[in-house]
Amino acid sequence: MMNPKHDLLNDYEPFKNLKIDDWTILNDIDQRSLCPVCKKSRKYFCYTCYVPVNELRGRIPNVKVLPIKIDIIKHCREIDGKSTAAHVALLAPDDVNVYTYPCIPDYDHSERVVLVYPGNGATSLENLCNIFRETEPSPKKVHTAQELPISRAVFIDSTWNQSRGIYKDQRLRALPCVVLESRVSQFWRHQKNSPRWYLATVEAVYQLLVELHTATTKDEEYQGQYDNLLFLFHYMYSKIHDLYKHEDLQAYKRPLK
Repeated sequence: MMNPKHDLLNDYEPFKNLKIDDWTILNDIDQRSLCPVCKKSRKYFCYTCYVPVNELRGRIPNVKVLPIKIDIIKHCREIDGKSTAAHVALLAPDDVNVYTYPCIPDYDHSERVVLVYPGNGATSLENLCNIFRETEPSPKKVHTAQELPISRAVFIDSTWNQSRGIYKDQRLRALPCVVLESRVSQFWRHQKNSPRWYLATVEAVYQLLVELHTATTKDEEYQGQYDNLLFLFHYMYSKIHDLYKHEDLQAYKRPLK
């Protein structure tokens, strides 16, 4: 299978080689219905309860058993219906939690938690894994889910300017920072003064998981096990591109630097 990081550099068929379930079932939904939890009107899923509407229950992917836990810290001004954090929480409910700032969990210093953010002393995930291998006792060189260099990753869901304010919180600044490999975003939502390397939250989570797999299982090629995290993202990307030409959308005119 091709490396998904390279596939997503293709602006015209960025999802072509990914193993994403058929999302045309979403086209069957032609009206809004009530969220089964909060009873608010929703189209496909509830972006506050992170559950599908009853018509889609059992019909959308459930990405089970992620290798690490994912926490997303959402800015209070981030619009729920436009944030892709809800995609992650909906499609991987067993391993993902979303918090609204200033609500941040108390992370135990013994837990291997990283913040995915270009903060002070940030390093690549591959470098972190190399350091882990060097310090790991030799009898434990075979990696398992319990022996990965990280057990939990924290993401900030906000605009770039908002994220800098959240990062100032000492509870997050105390966490070691990891930066992802650069690739262009396919997010259709434009952010002024941001380059195309700034990923949507669901893209960033997906990218981290693929990089973690590649860095910790050198002899095992990635087989698309996390591709369905992009199920809703792919669908909405396609809907937007049915309405507008790719080259006309401001989000794709952002500089590549």
